[in-house]
Amino acid sequence: MSILVLQHCATCGPGRLGMTLRDHGVRLDVRRPDQHEADTPRGVPGDLDGVDGLIILGGPQNVTDIAQYPWMQQEAAYIKRCHEANLPIVGICLGAQLIAHALGGKVEARSKPQVGFDEVQITPAGQVEPVLGGIAWRHPQFFSCGQEIKQLPPGATLLAGSGATPVQAFKAGVRTFGFAYHFECDRPLLDALIGASASMLSGAGVAEGYLAASIDQHYPTYARLSDRLSLNLATLCFPVMRRATA
Repeated sequence: MSILVLQHCATCGPGRLGMTLRDHGVRLDVRRPDQHEADTPRGVPGDLDGVDGLIILGGPQNVTDIAQYPWMQQEAAYIKRCHEANLPIVGICLGAQLIAHALGGKVEARSKPQVGFDEVQITPAGQVEPVLGGIAWRHPQFFSCGQEIKQLPPGATLLAGSGATPVQAFKAGVRTFGFAYHFECDRPLLDALIGASASMLSGAGVAEGYLAASIDQHYPTYARLSDRLSLNLATLCFPVMRRATA
């Protein structure tokens, strides 16, 4: 099984989710569409051949600037193709926003960035969603975002929200999931996100030292939640249809 991973910056890799998928025999085809032309080995593919699923990661780009980025327009169109083909899709942060945009939702700039940990509440619909099985209905998640989903795509289901951000997780169709929070991070990836978010930290009014201490406090719980969600996605959203050959 081969899952296409669209990565948009060096500090936003597949992290614990990628590790779990590889442990389950899944091959990850990681590409940088922001650096490579579409329909090339490192850009957005021209078709769905050999693609069994799609993961769209975070990044510093803004969906509201999509008109300035042809590659982002191509990526949004590809997301829609994958969704219409009923391929499993997971979007994280920017990835979730791109899913929402591609499927007819609305993304806007936040009044100020959100960086750090915040409590997420799973909705009644999320409480019976198998992908969120075994996860506490109130739990901490990590955020690093300057935009948010203001309106879900038509027919999408809200799975989780928070006081600061009403749309934190959603499901569209059968196997398309968006997560506003960075559940995928291991500790080095969290540290890298802090280092790459200086301007966002300033805009959010969060001191780097405070954020580092907050990560120390929450990471053990966060890591367990990350592993559980990654395992659920690996076994329920991306079931192994064939073993990796590379």
